[in-house]
Parts: sequence; structure tokens; C-alpha cells
Amino acid sequence: MSLRDRLTAQISAQGPISVAQYMTACLHDPDFGYYATRPAIGEGGDFITAPMISQMFGEMLGVWAASAWELMGRPDTFRLIEMGPGDGTLMGDILKTVRHAAGFLEAADVWLVETSKPLMALQQARLGEVAQWASSLSQVPTGAPIILIANELLDCLPVRQFVRTAIGWAEQVVGLDADGELAFGLTSTPIGGLLAQAAPGQVFEQSAAQACLGVELGRRIAIERGAALLIDYGRAEPGFGDTLQALCRHEKVDPLLTPGQADLTVHADFPAVMEAARAEGSKTAILSQASFLARMGIGQRAEALVGTSPGQSATIGRQLNRLLSAEEMGELFKVCVIHSPDWTAPAFEDAP
Repeated sequence: MSLRDRLTAQISAQGPISVAQYMTACLHDPDFGYYATRPAIGEGGDFITAPMISQMFGEMLGVWAASAWELMGRPDTFRLIEMGPGDGTLMGDILKTVRHAAGFLEAADVWLVETSKPLMALQQARLGEVAQWASSLSQVPTGAPIILIANELLDCLPVRQFVRTAIGWAEQVVGLDADGELAFGLTSTPIGGLLAQAAPGQVFEQSAAQACLGVELGRRIAIERGAALLIDYGRAEPGFGDTLQALCRHEKVDPLLTPGQADLTVHADFPAVMEAARAEGSKTAILSQASFLARMGIGQRAEALVGTSPGQSATIGRQLNRLLSAEEMGELFKVCVIHSPDWTAPAFEDAP
């Protein structure tokens, strides 16, 4: 039996499921889920992330983490946490960079939060015994400030989708068409309590999982101090749009075509995450990825790399363009910080 067969049987017996339920099954089903069984990251996989594009990305986050630690008063012990650490490349680059900050590594208790066993194996092979692993943030010990980084984590958290119809909002669900194939449809009963100023046909996405992460981070940081840096593609202001997509071999494919065999993502809802964190007593701010990396000095770092490896000038230029250009990742990707209210995080001094 495939995941498609399992979902078809479930829907046939119990009725349509929400987009959030469909995403969760496709990504995390223990037998067939994409991340549970076959995550494929990198040039030869289904998608590539910024740490794999260039070491400069991880280096800038390492500089940020060291600067944050300094501004926090150089606590003797803190948790350095990465959530959704991929193949371990990002944490590896961060740890190489922070060696230049005297005392940082001695104070850091390094944790990786990962639910995928295949990815955990890659992380352990790359990082060895430098880190400890947990399957949720709640499993990371409390009692110390945190510096947390999560790159492309929010986009993997499930959303529900609502469509504005002529008579109100209805939820978009996954059901079966006349041929018994997976298909999108709408609930028959209009749903109240959503935004009223939408035109018919507009889609509103709502992620309880993203908001819950904002609550958890905001509460923990308000109590224990520290900061969390969330990097992802998404919107800085509330808005509409169907952002669900499936990626296979770096190409967009039908999200319903091969359940569990392609990566499913949505845009991060930064406004909801930030609002949830502020409600718990933390402060928040947001920048475009281009602005954040520029403020952290990626331009100067690129010049230094070219100076030591002039033969790599064209490659470094392409990497820099991909990270910063508005046509690439620079504007679509945002960098959000959640921090304790008694200080301001590096690079965000005048950020909204």
C-alpha cells in the first residue's frame, strides 16, 4: 500500500481531510512521509537551501549568534539551538565561525531539534558529538538563555486553507473526485470568523502550527532571555494567496500527484508568528534576507573570499547574487527575530 492508497481509503471511509492534515501525512507519515523516509536536499535532490548555496550564509548567522551572545552579557551557559537543521551544513558553518568569539563555544550547549531520522543521521555524521538531539523544542532543557536559529522551518508547518465564496468563507479540503482520485474541494458549510474584506475566490491560509511555535518561542525567551532567528520565504504583512506547492527535482509538481514523494511547503506567516510571540512578552522585528545579510557584512566577507581565492570570483558573485537579489532569495525570504524585551538583537536596531 502507498500513501496515496492509504489516504484514498481514509477519505472514502471518513470524508475529506483538511490541507493541514494532508500536509502532515505527506511530510511525516512514519511509513511514507517525505521527511520521515526520503528527504532529498541539495543540488541532486528536490530543493536546495541557503546554507548549501554558500558558506557565507552560515558564517553571517554565526557572526549574528556571537554578537547576540555579547549583547546578552556573555552568559556562562546558554543553549545554542537549531530547529530543522537539514543535513547539518548550517550548524557546521556556524560553529566554525564562532570559534573566533572567545568563550562562546565553552558557554554553548548545542542542541539540534529534528524529527526526521534520515536527516538526523546526516547531521550526526557531519557534526559528531558536538551536539545533542531532541525531537521537539520542549525536550531541550530549560534554565538558561537561548540563541535559536531556524532556516526554512516555518514553510514545512501545515496550514488550513479557506476560500472566499459568494456567500462567505469555506474551507478547502482534499477529497476524491468522480474517478476516485485525490482532488481539492470546498466544504459545503460557510465558515464565519475570518476576514470580511476579501473578494470571491481569494484564499486565506491559517497555520496553527506556525502560531504555536511563536507562542512557545515567545514564552521561553521572555522567561529565560535570548533570541530566536527565523529565516524563510513568506510575507511580512497579512495577506491572501494559495502558497501550497510541491517540489520534486527542483521543479514544481501537482501537490496531489505523488503524496509523500515530494516536499510540500507554504509561505511563512510571519505576522501571525510575531503576534503570538509578542503576546507572550517577547519583542519581534523583521527584515528582508538581503537587508539582514548586508547588515551582517556579507558583502565584505565576499570581498575577502575573492581576495584569497581570485579564481572563485565568478562563483562567489553568483552565490552572493542568489542570496541577495530581489529576483532570487533576497526579498521573498525574510529574517524574523524574537527576543527578550531588555535588549535589541544585532542587525535589527531600526527594523519594523
